[in-house]
Amino acid sequence: MARSTNIRRHAEGGFSLLETIAAILLLALAFGAVMHVAGAATEVTGRARELNRIAMLADTTLDTAGRRELLHDGTQTGWYDTRHQWRMIVSAQQAFPGQSPDLHVYRIDLDITWRDGRAGRSAHFATLRLQDEPRPMSATSVAGP
Repeated sequence: MARSTNIRRHAEGGFSLLETIAAILLLALAFGAVMHVAGAATEVTGRARELNRIAMLADTTLDTAGRRELLHDGTQTGWYDTRHQWRMIVSAQQAFPGQSPDLHVYRIDLDITWRDGRAGRSAHFATLRLQDEPRPMSATSVAGP
């Protein structure tokens, strides 16, 4: 009878110190992995927000190109704010077959550069713009009364 009591007491003793330490170690590793994933997600969200802002700035710049004055070959530069600089290159493209002589095709290349911590970053955007440039009428082409 004394022998079965001794076995029962040992079976009800709970976890050993080694098992407890191993469980805490596994819990710490799992928590560290979760925190690493959360930190990476925060960093990705910040970069996505910055790239979204860059895309909106580019969209606004490309939308306004050629609105106030006619497009012509050349380069323009400027700053959006103290961090974001832009450079726009406008170049005339060859006419396509059957194109009206009053229509001109321009390629607009926009580069936006900024500093992200120590690293310099850049984004490139390009589009084609069709511009109506009527030729001035000569005195001989105007029909008389």
